[in-house]
Amino acid sequence: MMLDNVLIVAGTEEKAALFKEILSRNTYKEIVTVRNCGEARRLMIERDFDLCIVNTPLSDEFGADFALHAAFDGVCQVIMIVKTELYDEVSSKVEEYGVLTVAKPMKRQIFWSALKLAGASFRKTEWLKNENKKLLHKIECMQLIDRAKCILIQYLNMSEAEAHRYIEKQAMDMRMTKKQVAESILKTYEN
Repeated sequence: MMLDNVLIVAGTEEKAALFKEILSRNTYKEIVTVRNCGEARRLMIERDFDLCIVNTPLSDEFGADFALHAAFDGVCQVIMIVKTELYDEVSSKVEEYGVLTVAKPMKRQIFWSALKLAGASFRKTEWLKNENKKLLHKIECMQLIDRAKCILIQYLNMSEAEAHRYIEKQAMDMRMTKKQVAESILKTYEN
């Protein structure tokens, strides 16, 4: 998965155009620009973005609070551009939360490197989310199977090993998953 949807928060159209031009080297489904953090927050309520670029300072606030908000609530990668004299102070506050900071005046190559880092971080985060979903599904299946075993133990006086073998055998014989067998047992005995 790539960084397909990008939100650029920049105080002027000229600054936004600079980022759009750099981004045009890559293929993005959509690049949206807004002029302040308030507009960006409203937009992030309506939809998700994969990448958010915040060019500080902005008219309604500096931008660091919004960058943290985007990193937490928007679950997107955030690159924040700050003046060189503020770089150390700001980066020490936001980088521990996953916000990449770039000092300005910035060179295109440095920004391009930050984009690549954001992309790599995004892909890793997506992979971890998928792994987490798989593990949660596996836990859910195990819980259902354990409940079904308890029902078999309670109603049919089976041992835990017998209940386990019964569910496995039913799954093989009926060409079903153990989860489906467990659901069938629960449906039969819990009504």
